[in-house]
Parts: sequence; structure tokens; C-alpha cells
Amino acid sequence: MQRDVNPKKFLGQHFLIDDNISKKIVEAINFKKFKKIIEIGPGKGALTKHLLHIKDMLTLIEVDKESVEFLNSEFQKEKLNIVEADFLKFNMESTYPSEKDILIIGNFPYNISSQILFKSIDNYKSVSGLIGMFQKEVAERIISKNNCKQYGILSVKTQLFYDTKILFNVSPNVFFPKPKVDSAVISLTRKKNLTIDCDLDLLDKVIKLSFQQRRKKIKNSLKRLDIQENILEDSIFELRPEQLTIEEFVKLTKKISDETI
Repeated sequence: MQRDVNPKKFLGQHFLIDDNISKKIVEAINFKKFKKIIEIGPGKGALTKHLLHIKDMLTLIEVDKESVEFLNSEFQKEKLNIVEADFLKFNMESTYPSEKDILIIGNFPYNISSQILFKSIDNYKSVSGLIGMFQKEVAERIISKNNCKQYGILSVKTQLFYDTKILFNVSPNVFFPKPKVDSAVISLTRKKNLTIDCDLDLLDKVIKLSFQQRRKKIKNSLKRLDIQENILEDSIFELRPEQLTIEEFVKLTKKISDETI
């Protein structure tokens, strides 16, 4: 007799139990755009069972041993590629060294959803798309534009590389156990002809330092970078971080980099 899987609080597991939501997520995917599909945290296979038609492209990455055993039993005939691993420690570069069209999909555990997003962004040359379940509040931060209170590090870092969209909101009632928050499914599509004309490591520092003190002007937040006084005279440094567009963060970083070479 096949064992069930007990949801584990420390893993942030909330199993999706509404098949209509699973179908809706999968139906939002244009599979022709991708060469490889990676499902993160498949749990009991709520999404997986709707991905069997592309099983040759599919890899499941699951950290929970009990879930891996369940999946191996549930999909024994399909012989799926199931990897027992922590996605945050999974080396995408060495596993898929030349792949440029990977889709990340999943009902992501809320306690690591931002980390999953940042790892996908770090691998933007390989990850061309992402469709995932996030806490609604996090999803709203991801898609937020400048001059909004939700606009921050998640917004800027994601939108540098991807076009973002909330596909639909999801009630707590479709999960077991029920989370205490509403959820939303978002879609990321890597921008076409993507070129960011600045030092990406410096850009990352600029974004993080700026939003650590979001109420302060940029020139005060970036003091740790030892920027020359004459550069700080530019009017852009008088703005607060939430006022800057994505393009202005790139422009700002380039200005700092050019003047310090």
C-alpha cells in the first residue's frame, strides 16, 4: 500500500489539492518556448500529473525524502527524472551548461520562494521563464513599479531580466494545510535582446544598499561605496530608491563604475 506524505512545517509544505488550479497553472505554459522544464518541490505531484505529456523534458527536484518515495511510486510507469536535492544548492551551471531555454515551475514553499527567485535570476542565461505560486504579498512586490511602496529589491532585480505578470490569485482553501495568507501565480518571461550595460556585481550592491535605507536619498545610502564627491552632485543621487526606474539603476551604476575606473 502506498504511503501518504505528511506536510512538514519546517519545509513550508502546503500541498495543492484543487486540481482546477493545477490545470490552470499548466495551461498557462507555452511549452514550445522551452527545451527543459524543472519542477521545484513537486510534493505529491499535483502539478506533475499534468506535465506527463512533456516528461522527456521534465526534471523534478524535491528535498523531502518522503515525497521522493511517494513520487517514485505514484509515477513508477512514467520513469520520471526525480532528483532528491535542495534546489538552492543544486548546481544548474554544471548540470545544464549550454541550456538557454529552461522553465522553472512550482508551488514554491513560501519560506524560500524569494531565494528560489533569486537563484533563477542568477541563472538568467539558462532560465528563460518561470511560473510559480508565491505568497500574494511577495508576488505584488515582484511586479511592482517605481513610486509604489511595494517596490524594492525583488522588483528591481527581477524586472532587470524578466517581464513580470500576475496570472491569477489563489485562495488558502485550495491547500492542505491551509496557509494563513493569500497566494498568487506569477509568470516571468526573460526579456528579448537582453543587454545590461554595467557591472552586474556592482549593480547588485547598489540595489541592496539603496533599499537597506529606502527612506534616505541615494547619495546617503551609497556612502559605503566611497563615491567621489563630484559624482554625487548629479541630480539622480538626490532621489530615494523607490523613485528610480530599473533603467535608472543601471544608469546610476554605470556612472559610478565609469568614474571610478
